Amino acid sequence: MKERPFINKEQVAEIAKTYPTPFYIYDEKGIRENARAVRKAFAWNPGFREYFAVKANPNPHLIEILKEEGCGTDCSSFTELMISDAVDIRGDMIMFSSNETPAEDFRYANELGAIINLDDITHIPFLENIIGTLPETLSCRYNPGGILKMGNTIMDNPGDAKYGMTTEQIHEAFKILNSKGVKNFGIHAFIASNTITNEYYPLLAKQLFELAVDLQKKTDARVTFINLSGGIGIPYRPDQKENDIHAIGAGVKAAYDEILVPAGMGDVAIYAELGRFMTGPYGALVTKAIHEKHIYKEYIGVDACAVDLIRPAMYKAYHHITVLGKEKEADDQVYDIVGGLCENNDKFAIDRNLPQIEKGDYLFIHDAGAHCYSLGYNYNGKLKPKELLLKADGEIKLIRRAETPRDYLATLDGFPVFGKFRFG
Repeated sequence: MKERPFINKEQVAEIAKTYPTPFYIYDEKGIRENARAVRKAFAWNPGFREYFAVKANPNPHLIEILKEEGCGTDCSSFTELMISDAVDIRGDMIMFSSNETPAEDFRYANELGAIINLDDITHIPFLENIIGTLPETLSCRYNPGGILKMGNTIMDNPGDAKYGMTTEQIHEAFKILNSKGVKNFGIHAFIASNTITNEYYPLLAKQLFELAVDLQKKTDARVTFINLSGGIGIPYRPDQKENDIHAIGAGVKAAYDEILVPAGMGDVAIYAELGRFMTGPYGALVTKAIHEKHIYKEYIGVDACAVDLIRPAMYKAYHHITVLGKEKEADDQVYDIVGGLCENNDKFAIDRNLPQIEKGDYLFIHDAGAHCYSLGYNYNGKLKPKELLLKADGEIKLIRRAETPRDYLATLDGFPVFGKFRFG
């Protein structure tokens, strides 16, 4: 059964007096409790560290909360590095994992002292040419190729992904880096996304632990950490069972004790780069029904659109919707919930069973705390919404204002005609 929204109709109505819909809202209490659960699940590994994937949600207010809970950041671009720097996350608390990386990004990562995770063997001379002497700690991203299966279920297709090095390449990379003075080596892999199973992380861990033993034996490189990256998902649909992070941690420990400890590698640190799992369930897009349309189907038009939350339009992704104040009413109506873009895929839900919706009702779109606001764009000149934080003490804090037409037009230097408009 789907969890209830973390705010109710009365709270939203009060919030909307100051901050009209649409808006994102995040639950500080839920984020903190989840971060502590992750840390507890891997407490058996003294070196464990969670590097929150900034791409999932780049709001620095949320990143500061996670920093207070002991998390670092996983960055993949210059701007994400800037955000980390701005909240005083530097040094080995940053994991820089990127691909097709511009020189200035590598240079900035090195200046911040980030752990650089090389996506390709050709990046070794590229990085060396940019920064000169290589740092003593470097990581390499691994792609095992093929198809990832669990039983008869295909989880993902790593062989079709652009990321990482082959087995032969990572062996060669370790030898080259070792000869150039690198002392501490890391292994990183991301081979499946949004898995709803407790078995994925232990399966990946076993594969990487075996690789680590082989690499250390054949290259004399000292593996000091293994980064399991992301991939632990959240249950977007009501009938899906959520992952048990404690069972996942125990499964990784079992593989660790089976493979690394007997090989004399019981001091290897385990890292994670969770994004969706860390904040996904603790964010929502709140929008208001402003129109209804009765043609070949029943439509409810809301004041949000795919600019605000593109996942349903881009991926046909499911996001559960609660009509606030009508949680106990029967889902006896069938609607398409749509926004105002000039695109027919601008739909938050298609043929969705919901209670009867009236204009003015508030819709709480669940599981929007990761890869939602950050995927937003500005098609049709639509402007991105504000972001709010429901603090642990119940206070509402504005953590990002809504965009204005001035923001949208700000990059049009040398076009003074816009000066005649009053933007507000």
